[in-house]
Amino acid sequence: MTAAYLRLSRRCLIAVLWVVILSAGVRVAGSDEQIAGTYIPRLEKILTQNIVPFWYDKSIDRVHGGYTISFDAQGRLREPVTKMIVTQARQVWLFSRLARAGYEPKKYLEAAEHGYRFLREKMWDPVHGGFHWEVDVTGNQKLRPNKHLYGQSFGLYAISEYYLASGRQEVLDFAIQFFNLLEEKSHDKVHGGYSESFRPDWTPAPAGENSYMGAPSGLKLMNTHLHLLEAMTTFYRASKLPLARERLLELINIESNTVVRKTIGACTDKYDPDWTVRLDSGYDRVSYGHDIENVWLLMDACDAAGVSNWPFLDLYKTLFEYSLKYGYDERQGGFFYSGRFHTVADDRSKSWWVQAEVIVSALYMYQYTKDPKYRAVFENTFRFIETRMVDWEVGEWHSTVTAQGEARGDKASPWKAGYHNGRAMIECLEMLRSRQN
Repeated sequence: MTAAYLRLSRRCLIAVLWVVILSAGVRVAGSDEQIAGTYIPRLEKILTQNIVPFWYDKSIDRVHGGYTISFDAQGRLREPVTKMIVTQARQVWLFSRLARAGYEPKKYLEAAEHGYRFLREKMWDPVHGGFHWEVDVTGNQKLRPNKHLYGQSFGLYAISEYYLASGRQEVLDFAIQFFNLLEEKSHDKVHGGYSESFRPDWTPAPAGENSYMGAPSGLKLMNTHLHLLEAMTTFYRASKLPLARERLLELINIESNTVVRKTIGACTDKYDPDWTVRLDSGYDRVSYGHDIENVWLLMDACDAAGVSNWPFLDLYKTLFEYSLKYGYDERQGGFFYSGRFHTVADDRSKSWWVQAEVIVSALYMYQYTKDPKYRAVFENTFRFIETRMVDWEVGEWHSTVTAQGEARGDKASPWKAGYHNGRAMIECLEMLRSRQN
């Protein structure tokens, strides 16, 4: 075999390899275009024909202000109607985010302003500041006047998003005033994070007394701090305050490190004030939805703070892998609710909010890694949502699909508004549209 022949063979082999590499590149690009072309119309349909009409048509309370968020499985009004800060704020956030995403901005800004006024005039404590937990339908009677940081976090989230959508300076001023109040009253300057449960005057609720979150009031929760993370992300984008970025970095550290059980590869929820983990009293459980939601909220927080996500990627994969291993229904699609350490899920219900957070997180992970595993999780979970979770007759999503496959639960309640699923549609649409550009 001559040297010239060998050189020619090597050149041919290199040429073939380049063809393969370039072809693979075309296939990857085509795959991104394909997933966008396939899912954008379906996501748009769910958002604009299923979720938004339900909330816009049913929830705006033109008599008393704020939103009516109390409808049974058939979309019928369930009385008595009360108004809780978490879901009142989530509706302000939803309508603001729709406007900022370009969906009929005038119409949805008006809907957001409607709820924003109720937050300011009825749910805000004019004496001590902060939001009451729950009021009656008129907002005049304070049914549960204590303050919990879970509810306060959604107040900050909603106000900040409303500012980003409206550009109104007085809204930003209110958000900054509220941030400073939380800094003064609830930020834990010794151990980090935030104390959570307070009386109306911001004196700490007695330790051991059950808080509005169903846990002893002295504890810190991964769940509360997860939503403080998303609130601070949006507040920092709105305000650009250096102290807000400092708190955002602190919350990134808590959600990526403190609440992660390193030897397990999953997060737990309950902690003493000094962040000593609590695994007694049935606290040794993993919420698959919160762990997977944590992944994309951390990614978004890092983007807002100007911090690279790449050093965190191993953590993101670890959290996702644990939930895939123990909480994913490979046969039917979708994720179960929760389970004990290193065992398959024992709560095998499938909640609407878990499925919503999964598709956002899976798409984020596919965007970063190009690993087809995450695309498959997105597609399989979306298929479950589209065929089993979405109620195409009544509107909105079923609250739960049981282990037996039955749709259950109210369409709207103090804990269920249009935030998880509305946000999921908007976030996925924006990611997929970016692939088409």
